Amino acid sequence: MALELADVRKSFGAVVALRSASLSVRAGSIHALVGENGAGKSTLIKIVAGVHRRDAGTFRFHGEDVDFGSTAESKAAGIAVIYQEPTLFPDLSVTENIFMGRQPRGRGRRIDRARMHREAGELFSRLGVSIDPRRLARGLSIADQQIIEIAKAISLDASLLIMDEPTAALSGVEVERLFAVARSLRDEGRALVFISHRFDEVFALCDTVTVMRDGEYVATWDIAETNVDALVAQMVGREVGELFPKAPAEIGDVVLDVRDLGSTGLFQDVSFQVRAGEIVGLAGLVGAGRSEIARAVFGVDRYDTGSVELLGKRVPARSPRAAIRAGMAFVPEDRRKQGLITESSVARNVAGVIRRGLTRGGLLTGRAENRAAGPWAGRLEVKTSALDMTASTMSGGNQQKVVIAKWLATEPRLLIIDEPTRGIDVGTKAEVHRLLSDLAGQGLAILMISSELPEVLGMADRILVVCEGRITAELDRDEATPENVMFAATNSVTHTGTEVPA
Repeated sequence: MALELADVRKSFGAVVALRSASLSVRAGSIHALVGENGAGKSTLIKIVAGVHRRDAGTFRFHGEDVDFGSTAESKAAGIAVIYQEPTLFPDLSVTENIFMGRQPRGRGRRIDRARMHREAGELFSRLGVSIDPRRLARGLSIADQQIIEIAKAISLDASLLIMDEPTAALSGVEVERLFAVARSLRDEGRALVFISHRFDEVFALCDTVTVMRDGEYVATWDIAETNVDALVAQMVGREVGELFPKAPAEIGDVVLDVRDLGSTGLFQDVSFQVRAGEIVGLAGLVGAGRSEIARAVFGVDRYDTGSVELLGKRVPARSPRAAIRAGMAFVPEDRRKQGLITESSVARNVAGVIRRGLTRGGLLTGRAENRAAGPWAGRLEVKTSALDMTASTMSGGNQQKVVIAKWLATEPRLLIIDEPTRGIDVGTKAEVHRLLSDLAGQGLAILMISSELPEVLGMADRILVVCEGRITAELDRDEATPENVMFAATNSVTHTGTEVPA
């Protein structure tokens, strides 16, 4: 065993994060750790990484009892954590990032840059990837940044690598490259822990899987001895019903009318409508231009040609404030950086957009924020002990609910929601899908962008497929299949043998 955790407990004041957590990982294996948001996965990993100290329980690394008091101690022991969003120094070279703080020295104690570049190149050759060690880290893709973090771990001779949601922002090709690297590390005898909400990746990559729920260990299986249904049932402690509970809704008048929208180098000739009670899905490959279209419609980004109308009235370009006044709401792709003020309270975040209407005599009180936020937090079942809890301490699923609650508090006529369930667990996904269905049933027009094809097929009344900045297909719910969506997303020949119009 490389890593052994047994009956680990951890509390933060009155909040119990881990009640009885256990995890055993063998050298030369890839071990999946799954569970709903708030199950305690991140807290457990932070104990291994030296960020937190456990309150009780057993912690052994390669057979020895350990109790890391810092991340430096954890790294020195041979543990590396690769996070979803790597934190490289952008204005340093790839090589400098890998050897930061431990650069090899030559004559006169000078940094031996030639040796550094050579060793970095050897690391990338060993991983089977092509990255220029001399280039600056600025501008590198998330995938390349993660590979650099892995190279850094290997240079430190890490025997345990923990990968926390590493594929959330990667394309299919980038995921395959990352998996090839992970398998090569396993074959060298290293132990890997893989945390993901994507079951297809868990079953494609991992040898074993451990389930956590509510801060406790549930079960461990060999991957060949279980299936998705069994994992989901153990994760949520109940049988999850239909993941996409889309109820039929009455489709009303046009709410959003986008005509000939174009932005140089991003998208062109984009025209579509969204009606009251309708969920319209924007599908396509990563980089196709879906998010850029949504941001332009809401006024965050510029567009060069075309127009946006809401309820028959033109919405000024480059003005989110005008879009909000017109009746738009926008839940962005990156909830932590764009949707929340993470160090503010739940109440302050939910009341953020409507704050002006809550002031009395120019003053805004916490009581007014709580009064405005309470009903929406309750309606979305935000799991928090108090409205004054800071958003940064919440699970990803609850953070997403807070962002949605913030925009629903504006009582919009159109909701634009980008990647509604990215990085949240299967139980919360079902809750978010049910909420979207209920909102559509109440007459809200919804424009939904998603990279998960099952989500688009399961929730949308109509699907617009984007390829290279153009809408290449419009499909009704009953005619949309994974095949014809992907044909249009790649601008290929359809199953009927006809060209998808560019």
